[in-house]
Amino acid sequence: MSGTVPEIPFLDLAAQAAEEGEALQAALARGVMDGGWVGGPLVAELEAALAAALGTPHVVAVSSGTDALMLGMVAAGIAPGDEVITPPNSFVASTAAIRHIGAVPVFADVADDINIDPDAVARAIGPRTRAIMPVHLGGRVCDMDRIGEIAQAHGLLVIEDAAQAFGSKFQDRAAGTFGTVGCFSTHPAKNLNGVGDGGFVATADAAIADRIRRLRSHGTTPSGVVEFGFVSRLDNVQAAVLLMRLQRLPSVEARRRRNADLYLRLLQDSPVRAVPERQHEYNTWSTFRVEAPDRDRLAAHLRQAGIQTAMHYPVPIHLQPAAAGLGYKAGDFPETERQAAHTLSLPVHQSLGAEAVARVAEAIGSFYRQG
Repeated sequence: MSGTVPEIPFLDLAAQAAEEGEALQAALARGVMDGGWVGGPLVAELEAALAAALGTPHVVAVSSGTDALMLGMVAAGIAPGDEVITPPNSFVASTAAIRHIGAVPVFADVADDINIDPDAVARAIGPRTRAIMPVHLGGRVCDMDRIGEIAQAHGLLVIEDAAQAFGSKFQDRAAGTFGTVGCFSTHPAKNLNGVGDGGFVATADAAIADRIRRLRSHGTTPSGVVEFGFVSRLDNVQAAVLLMRLQRLPSVEARRRRNADLYLRLLQDSPVRAVPERQHEYNTWSTFRVEAPDRDRLAAHLRQAGIQTAMHYPVPIHLQPAAAGLGYKAGDFPETERQAAHTLSLPVHQSLGAEAVARVAEAIGSFYRQG
């Protein structure tokens, strides 16, 4: 199968577009033809719809999930030199955003559920700690009860990286609504996805929301430039597409959850391990990750069978060249490093039917039966 299109792709945006058909064409036309191409009227409509979906007072749309993290932290008052505790098993954007605003990332190891370990967070707190940035990986929400308790006890901000978890819940509360700010991405790989980059920040704090609105557009206000800001506006076309896809999202989530449930049933007797949804969770499964013995050879076996997989993330952030100056080394975060060596993400997108999921599970079983 090398060099050919996989029969079961990890992500199938073409299938999504084909299913949407005329609805996608109408959204694109709406985003272009009303003339408000940068920060147009559809952006405000989208912000209101997202706020209603999350049950939060304020949503501010920006140009990417990374900008959501950066502007969210700046607006919340995180300053150069402040320390922000975050896990090292995330996509690099979470740590990069901390560095870009001049703050200092301090890593805390993860638990066996792939999310940051609250006990490790508590141990990492120091005199310069200003905030905790939990990352809701793959749609699974972190233990926000414990993280909230720790933050309150130490007077810390909580910056939720909910880029992979729009629609997910913890104790019936939406991801991104627990902290000072919740930061989301609408990158094409996400469940609520645009046709390009985009993101947004959710907050209950009106002053923070107002500041993000200024910061995303050079810091300008009707009375002048209050502070030097950025260029981080969501364009009208993305807003139009996201409004359409937000209406279709319940079906997308239902099909992803169906596929994840089927994997959990079919793989329960195999050597691979997946963390099931717990009673207090509602997981939208932006990715379906398993820990697999002989992970690399399994991935090659699946590739030969026409099944595309992904690895999230084989080199933890603290071992990346860009993080060399932070002073960490191999062995500092043993659970993160153990998971990185064994984790494989299986296709779980909404365009997969039950037969495709069963085929993936059978291919995994055949690999281990071969020894």
